[in-house]
Amino acid sequence: MSDTDSFIDEVNEEVRRDRMFNLFRRYGWIAVVAVLLLVGGAAWNEWRASQERAQSEALGDAIVAALQMETASERAAALQEIDTTQAPAIVQLLSAAELVSDGQGGEAFAQLSAVQANQAVPSIYRQIAEFKSLVIADAGQDVAFRRNGFEGLISSGSALRVLAEEQLALLDIAANDTGGALVRLQRLLEDSDVTPGVRRRVTQLITALGAKPGDAPTGD
Repeated sequence: MSDTDSFIDEVNEEVRRDRMFNLFRRYGWIAVVAVLLLVGGAAWNEWRASQERAQSEALGDAIVAALQMETASERAAALQEIDTTQAPAIVQLLSAAELVSDGQGGEAFAQLSAVQANQAVPSIYRQIAEFKSLVIADAGQDVAFRRNGFEGLISSGSALRVLAEEQLALLDIAANDTGGALVRLQRLLEDSDVTPGVRRRVTQLITALGAKPGDAPTGD
């Protein structure tokens, strides 16, 4: 390489360095701001996550403390004092269960109805609230209303379908429709979604009705 070529290369390299320096001096602040935003965003996300963890822990502690009260009425009262901003459905479902245990079916029904009407909570909680409200004996619901409610849960493919079928069998028994109850109960034994607990209860009911578990279900 000649001296002339070497000199031209050095000049070009110097020009590139000057251009890079000028560009950095003009636009380098953008990179600095971008770095600050990234660091600040990560810090904000971490702070927000820590706040959410703290709120969840506080809610859990409050629920545990409420459920450790001696009587159902005390547990229900303590649950109702919890701030339900974070998980309203869970607290209301627990409170309703305690109210039922305390003989306050009407108040429990009101709380469950509020969960059902709250479209902001996940559908599974609304379905649980509907199911629980239908099994409350002293909520003033007639048999036809309860039956329609359970059948609605079944037809919708709810996760509570099996439990709704069990409740319909109990309604059949209460109406002295032993044949209809046995058909439902025997079919439940064949259902792949039946849990061991439900299977045990269904088997006991079939035996109590004078039939043998596993017999082919037959209608009237």
